[in-house]
Amino acid sequence: MKRLIISAIVSLACLTAAAQDIVKTGLSFGPLPVVAFDADKGLQYGALLNIYDFGDGSNYPNYNSKLYAEASFFTKGSSLFNLSYDAKELIPGVRWSSAISLALDKAMDFYGFNGYESYYDYESVADGKAGNGFIYTPYYKMARKQLLAKTDFIGDITDNLKWEVGYHASWFKQGAIDRESINKGKDDKQKYPDYMPTLYEIYRQYGAISDEEAEGGFSSGIRLGLVYDSRDKEGAPTRGIWAEGHIHAAPKWLGTKNPFYRYSLTFRQYLPIVKNDVLTFAYRLNYEGTFGKNAPYYVLPYITVMGENYDRDGMGGYRNVRGMLRDRVVGLDMFTYTAELRWRFLSFNAFNQNIALGLSAFSDGSTVTRGRDLSSLPAVVSGASALHGANKDSMHITFGAGFRFIMNENFIVAFEYGMPLSHFRKGSIEYNQDGNGAMYINIGYLF
Repeated sequence: MKRLIISAIVSLACLTAAAQDIVKTGLSFGPLPVVAFDADKGLQYGALLNIYDFGDGSNYPNYNSKLYAEASFFTKGSSLFNLSYDAKELIPGVRWSSAISLALDKAMDFYGFNGYESYYDYESVADGKAGNGFIYTPYYKMARKQLLAKTDFIGDITDNLKWEVGYHASWFKQGAIDRESINKGKDDKQKYPDYMPTLYEIYRQYGAISDEEAEGGFSSGIRLGLVYDSRDKEGAPTRGIWAEGHIHAAPKWLGTKNPFYRYSLTFRQYLPIVKNDVLTFAYRLNYEGTFGKNAPYYVLPYITVMGENYDRDGMGGYRNVRGMLRDRVVGLDMFTYTAELRWRFLSFNAFNQNIALGLSAFSDGSTVTRGRDLSSLPAVVSGASALHGANKDSMHITFGAGFRFIMNENFIVAFEYGMPLSHFRKGSIEYNQDGNGAMYINIGYLF
């Protein structure tokens, strides 16, 4: 049996290595439908499109420029629009990346601050979904309109060390959910009642979210950073280091309603275990911090980046901690990790395209290392769940596996499922505090 397993692995490795890359030139298109479902937002439908320009192919598998567009809609009224452009040769010696994102969300997740310090009433949520009472999930929702725009410039200092400078602007309009919209299509006994306050409304009532920051506002800031990048390729790297550090200053004199100063440190490494891109171990360590004692709550739940990507919100979700409730971890300072084993078990050429199939196993985690002040909140509010959970936050850990379809080393379709470790810690104060897991259909690798 042992010899059989070794032979199978060797055979797959040889098959993978046998495929010769077709050097891509000119334009390459990667369209993909978007389909998902959320009990409160309804059915999500839409489409996304990646357009790569490989030029004369001299930089392949890296592209010369990329355009990404996405439009998604939900049957209960929410919508999402993304547009980004990344150009490596338009400005000699400088990489220019810009993006704009608009999210109109009638049911944005809000689980409070400081991770496990805020209690998640999973039993009431489960009872409502089982038909034993009103649907409780809107208790953890709020309405949000979000517009993000940025333009970044990256230039060489040495072959691998680069400088970064960018302008980032955002506008948030936030508030309580629209109960009429949330209750649309539900039976009377399952509608979220008018007398029941949401967690956001409780935070507002007791001052855990201040009047100045409550409804959001405009932010305008400058980002300055350094990046070290020795990856062999960008879309699906298998060796090298990608490390970045930057500061984000959004002062009042630039037009910011609620000024803040933050920083981000990220270290990513890709270690080849089996050559020819067959088996790779990749990990990412990220720390998002705040200068001073406060920052508006609506800018906190992000892993901030510069370059070809745009900021991803929600510690919990496809782009950061897979399998955990979105926005479950929110604080002034946060640490996040990702560890992933990537196995490309088959590579071949078809229809003049380089195709590969891959499997992955991963573990993600995040924790608040410095939280917001929750001392103004009582232990219990009449008609609502307990507000306080653990005395302090600890690491929220998830694990899971995924499958990827990889075309031309850049267009990557991902199917992944993640589960929180807390789901299996019955009897612990963290039991079921991170949800019951989630399935994701998306594009690319996380990093």
